[in-house]
Amino acid sequence: MTWMQVEEYLTRDDRCVVPLGCTEQHAYLSLTTDNTLADRVATEAAEPLGIPVFPVVPYGITPYFMDYPGTVTVSPVTYERLLLEILGSVRRHGFKRIIVVNGHGGNAPARPATEAWASRRKGVRLRWHDWWRAPRTRASIDAIDPDASHASWMESYPWTRVQGVEPPEGHKARTRGMTGDESSPARFREVLGDGSMGGFYERGAEETLALWRVAVEETREIMTDGW
Repeated sequence: MTWMQVEEYLTRDDRCVVPLGCTEQHAYLSLTTDNTLADRVATEAAEPLGIPVFPVVPYGITPYFMDYPGTVTVSPVTYERLLLEILGSVRRHGFKRIIVVNGHGGNAPARPATEAWASRRKGVRLRWHDWWRAPRTRASIDAIDPDASHASWMESYPWTRVQGVEPPEGHKARTRGMTGDESSPARFREVLGDGSMGGFYERGAEETLALWRVAVEETREIMTDGW
């Protein structure tokens, strides 16, 4: 869109979407998996509604994966400040219903600050949506593989796979008890090995694309229902 198109859109609607991702190891998947998924689920959900989607914020909070080359992290303080300045920008132009579509669990520490920011500004409403944790999406995952987690089949799509890279076959037991606050990057790599946190590495296209449809539909409902 041009700025003129955004200006015209704001005469009839005040919704926008801000996707959040990160750049971090995803085992045999792309380092940009969380960016790609957040951007794509937001765009597919918003397109039929005509709601503009801003570019995905490509870096997040992921210090625990810093022993995996290619991972990029920022501090929680830096990330929170960045998000608040982005939200301030979109509000200045007239966006008052803001949907944050988050693709990375490590970004969660910034959520309270964004919600508090919105609550202090008259007429502004903000919804933070962790797309992969949404109730129907997670239920669809659990129906196939309750162990599915970071870098498993639930994030493996044609748009997150790397050409020429073949993941292992089979299932990896879910890694439990690992948190960023308790473990060093070296410990994370020691325990996780290839970087997957559990679940099947891949499932059939029919199952994964069915899951994706649920995620898109559930994300679209966040954009439309109950404002």
